[in-house]
Amino acid sequence: MRLDKYLKVSRLIKRRTLAKEVATNERILVNGNLAKPSKELKIGDIITIEFGTKTVEVRVVSLEVSIKKEDATDMYELVSETKKY
Repeated sequence: MRLDKYLKVSRLIKRRTLAKEVATNERILVNGNLAKPSKELKIGDIITIEFGTKTVEVRVVSLEVSIKKEDATDMYELVSETKKY
């Protein structure tokens, strides 16, 4: 599954266009490497997202094409969350 679609389906980022924009602005790493929106993800990949003052790191657990809002957090496992001041 593409990175931008995964971020939208898992609800880590609300809209796919926003996910694409964040990736093209070089604020997303996959396994420590800069990732483009078209990056194909695999189960076990580590995604690091920079949100302004917060950095979130998650591990891909599943690659569901569509999922209910309540179950979206089951698609990833939170590895770390740090805040910058």
